[in-house]
Amino acid sequence: MTDQEFIPARRQERRLDEDPLWKVVVAVYLLQALAIPTSGLMAVAGVVINYLKQDEANNSPLAAHFRWQIRTFWLALLWVVVGTVTTFIIIGWFILLGLAIWYIYRVVRGALALNDGRAP
Repeated sequence: MTDQEFIPARRQERRLDEDPLWKVVVAVYLLQALAIPTSGLMAVAGVVINYLKQDEANNSPLAAHFRWQIRTFWLALLWVVVGTVTTFIIIGWFILLGLAIWYIYRVVRGALALNDGRAP
C-alpha cells in the first residue's frame, strides 16, 4: 500500500467554531454559568436565546448543544420548584444543594464538549 492509497479512519469534519451559531452557544453557556449568582435570571435569558435561534440550529452540528441547554434549564426549573416547596421539611435544602451541583456539572460538561468540538 502506497501513501497515495492511504484512507484516514476519521473523516474530515467541519470545526464547530466555524459555525455561525457557535458564539450563540458560547453566550448561552456563559449565561447559564451566571444563573446561580443571579438567582436564575441569566438562565431565563439564555433559554429565550435558545428558543429564538433553535430553528437556525436544526441543521447545524450545534443542535445537540441547543437541546442540552434547553433541557438543563427546564429540568433545573422543575427541581427548583420542588426544592423550594419542600424546604420547610428540610429535604428541600438537600434537593437544592444537589440541584446546584448537577447544574454546574451540566454547564461545565456542555462547555467542555463544545470546546472539544463534540456533542455534550
